Amino acid sequence: MQASKTTREKVEAGLRRRRRREIVFQLSGMLATTVGVMFLGVFFVDLFAKGSTAFMQTYIRIDVEFAEDVIAPDGEIDLAYADFDGLVRTALRNEFPAVSGRSERRELYRLVSIGAGYQMRDMIEAKPALLGSKETLWVPASSTVDMYVKGNIDASIDEALRPLSDAQVGWIESLRESGRLESRINSALFSNGDSREPELAGIRGALMGSVYMLIVTILLAFPIGVAAAIYLEEFAPRNRWSDLIEVNINNLAAVPSIVFGLLGLAIFINWMSIPRSAPLVGGLVLSLLTLPVIIIASRAAIKAVPPSIREAALALGASRMQVVFHHIMPLALPGMLTGAIIGMSRALGESAPLLMIGMVAFIVDVPSGFSDPATALPVQIYLWADSPERAFAERTSAAIIVLLAFLLVMNLTAVIMRKRMERKW
Repeated sequence: MQASKTTREKVEAGLRRRRRREIVFQLSGMLATTVGVMFLGVFFVDLFAKGSTAFMQTYIRIDVEFAEDVIAPDGEIDLAYADFDGLVRTALRNEFPAVSGRSERRELYRLVSIGAGYQMRDMIEAKPALLGSKETLWVPASSTVDMYVKGNIDASIDEALRPLSDAQVGWIESLRESGRLESRINSALFSNGDSREPELAGIRGALMGSVYMLIVTILLAFPIGVAAAIYLEEFAPRNRWSDLIEVNINNLAAVPSIVFGLLGLAIFINWMSIPRSAPLVGGLVLSLLTLPVIIIASRAAIKAVPPSIREAALALGASRMQVVFHHIMPLALPGMLTGAIIGMSRALGESAPLLMIGMVAFIVDVPSGFSDPATALPVQIYLWADSPERAFAERTSAAIIVLLAFLLVMNLTAVIMRKRMERKW
């Protein structure tokens, strides 16, 4: 009886220790998950707090007279030499007639962005009948005014420690009281290319560059990757060569992305002479980067098809090609597409290989084709983050938000396509 009791006590003690370990393990997992979610929450809260303000822009209302002696001194409109900035300066002087000194006027002129002159030029080009008329326009304020209105510049600190003088602060408050200062949706963020002026900088050029590169990438990487996966899984003989190819494909999936940039620089630019900074060469480099991921995902999708489907099709007299393209491919396609979109999501977020092929250049114009100079969203974020102007900080966060939204849409598309095309057996 004593021996049986001792054994029972040992078993119960062992069970208690195992339960305690299980509880500790569960609590550790819950703690790790909670810490991870907290850090993720802090990241998103900080990101949206810094970037949400970039979707709004401060505008100033001014009364502009499109004087004929400035725009058309010889009777003909001269857009190249017309002093549209002078029209803006005249409007500001009319708004604040008490400003007299040269230095004070320079400070007054800095309230308005240089984009106001371009806005007026576009208006005259689109509607020449405005010549000689007086119009009330909303023009973008400078980045420092925009930062002040958004509360990022403290007017209570010493004047020497802030980018706005006391006089400029007084003029801004006067404009606000008279209803000539207003915050509006920052459409320039989505319609403009890059700019040295933060209030004029936009992500459209980088966004279109990313879209063009993704088109090249999916058109090249997906068919080649699927074809390679089908051959390796269904037709390739099992020997040393096929094993070597499989090992190399798996190794390529783990190679640092900058190596693909060096490969693209050597082959596509130096050897094939494809233009630098073009979406075409960027798409080719990202195709090399994405190809191993698509091959591995496609092979996994093919392996997931039950062997009974192959055997049944072969038993009914179907050839190997018919088995693959009529039975295996339709069942494996959802997994292939999911792997392709995940690979494309990785390609969208890459910047290191693009830096190696010159896509870090300052590009103002929005690309209109695959061979035009362009940049990409991750590279644009890198460029803005390195800019000294404080207003670029919020635009960096806004560009990250857009990039994350783009990635979320792509991953959501992969999930929806998989659910709709998935077949159960």
